[in-house]
Amino acid sequence: MLLGSLWWWASRRTPDQVGPIIPGDNRPAITVEVLNETAVDGLAREVARRLRGRGIDVVYFGTATRRDRDSTVILVRRGDTAAATAVRRALGSGRIAVELDPDRLLDASVLVGRDLAAPLDRYP
Repeated sequence: MLLGSLWWWASRRTPDQVGPIIPGDNRPAITVEVLNETAVDGLAREVARRLRGRGIDVVYFGTATRRDRDSTVILVRRGDTAAATAVRRALGSGRIAVELDPDRLLDASVLVGRDLAAPLDRYP
């Protein structure tokens, strides 16, 4: 009886009350790649964690060849700017630009600049 009551109580909770956000669970999944274009090591990983924590599916993160970007740019890779706008909202900054590339199979590419180092408690 006790187990049945516990199961009933747990099953009636709303999805936002349990566990982490799962990309695509309550809305269409947004898929992005995160590329660090600064000299700050580990910045792409931290940005990827922030995006994943907000329900955005980061399929790749790493370091780009360019290492001197000051401001973050979010490139639209397919569709409209809705996915890029959601990414900017999750990060709190970033300029949106359209550079369609359907071969990448992504909604957006995040080119991380030094502007995100300070909000993530990182310094260049």
